[in-house]
Amino acid sequence: MAEQKKGFFKRLVSGLTKTRDNIVAGFDSIFRGYDVIDDEFYEELEEILIMGDIGINATTSIIENLKEKVSEQHIRRPAECKQLLISSIKEQMYVDSTEYEFENRRSVILVIGVNGVGKTTSVGKLAGLLKDQGKKVILAAADTFRAAAGEQLTEWAHRAGVELIGGQSGADPGSVVYDAVAAAKARNADILICDTAGRLHNKKNLMEELRKIYRILEKEYPEAYLETLVVLDGTTGQNALVQAREFAEVANVNGIILTKLDGTAKGGIAVAIQSELDIPVKYIGVGEKIDDLQKFDADAFVNALFDVDEKNLGGED
Repeated sequence: MAEQKKGFFKRLVSGLTKTRDNIVAGFDSIFRGYDVIDDEFYEELEEILIMGDIGINATTSIIENLKEKVSEQHIRRPAECKQLLISSIKEQMYVDSTEYEFENRRSVILVIGVNGVGKTTSVGKLAGLLKDQGKKVILAAADTFRAAAGEQLTEWAHRAGVELIGGQSGADPGSVVYDAVAAAKARNADILICDTAGRLHNKKNLMEELRKIYRILEKEYPEAYLETLVVLDGTTGQNALVQAREFAEVANVNGIILTKLDGTAKGGIAVAIQSELDIPVKYIGVGEKIDDLQKFDADAFVNALFDVDEKNLGGED
């Protein structure tokens, strides 16, 4: 497991290359280019953070936090505050709760997100990840709106080695969830993962559909723990933040799956999401393979962003 985590950290470091070039190269030139810590120094730092998709609110808090620490520790030289900047970013990413409660209980995971963000792929990868933990997983193809979603999920179910319920284009999503719940109970499944349609441009329909699904789950499967995860595309930067906010308005969102972090210059969005929404990023995807979705670790993410050696990850298992 430690080996797998190490491998994933390496992939994360390489996947974040463009983001790192975007943010860290700028930082290094500032830390080297300024002799004193003054307003101009902070303004330059602020600009780089905002340009790196860390977001205005998160950036303001990071800079305020940094100014406080610099003052408290009587730091005079810019080069001395790089470590402080890293820890300020980590503090901004702190969220109260990142439990993975659904792993320890009989659960339903509802996965929502607009089409094109990697939602169905994430459902398949998540199924693989949970099956590797020894869980009995069933998938429900409740995204019946997009014609290819069922076929795609069938392929992922096959790869992950899990059972799939539904998959007919145009079927009622509620009835797919109903059938999937019956199957999960009959086969004594640990986790039922539902791939649902996400159509943000028509919020009213989306709300109705989600309400119906929630009602079915409450009535038919009250003993199951319910987790709602939103899938966001890391390459869309601030747009992902907007989507997360809108989904949080229509559903009780417990966490985020952030996809396509490999090869984007907008990886800083992970900082903005946790800081501004206080919704934890629970999983990140850095590639196409089934094991390219892993649990998100904010410390490891910032270390990868700054290319801090993984030996500095502390004694994490």
